[in-house]
This record gives sequence, structure tokens and C-alpha cells, in this order.
Amino acid sequence: MAGKSRAHGMSTSVQATNVEFDEDRMWVRLDDGRVVGVPLAWYPRLLHASADERSQLWMSPSGLHWDELDEDISVAGILAGRGDITSAPAA
Repeated sequence: MAGKSRAHGMSTSVQATNVEFDEDRMWVRLDDGRVVGVPLAWYPRLLHASADERSQLWMSPSGLHWDELDEDISVAGILAGRGDITSAPAA
């Protein structure tokens, strides 16, 4: 089952190539051509972040990372429909 997530049966070789935000969604473009929109409400740290903080993103083969926001989101988690299970720090 190489290249597959045993828990979800999904390919783990898909990578994010671009991320954009609108008022209430994060749009993730994948290298297989899909564009996935997820509610920012799933990720409270991103929901409450400024546009500048959101732009401080780096991408790895496994996901999206914002060091200053202490946020890491896996592509597999996005595709599985899993949001953040932690709470955002108090503002």
C-alpha cells in the first residue's frame, strides 16, 4: 500500500502548490489540479490571524505551516475533512 494512508485510503503524494484566502475560506491548490476550499472556522488560529500573518506560510511535501501562528495543516487532513481539534489562544 505504498503511497497510501492506511487510515483513510488516500494518496499521500499530493502536495499543495498555492494557498489563498477569502473572507471565510482557505483555498488550497494541489499539484494534481484540484482546488480545495475549507472553512477558516475549522482553523481558529488562521481565522483570527491578520492577512499578513496568513501570508507567512511555508509549504512542505506533507502540508502547510505557519511558524508564528503555531499552525500546521496536513494535506491529508484537508482531504479527509479534518479541522483543527485545538483551540486558538485567547486574543
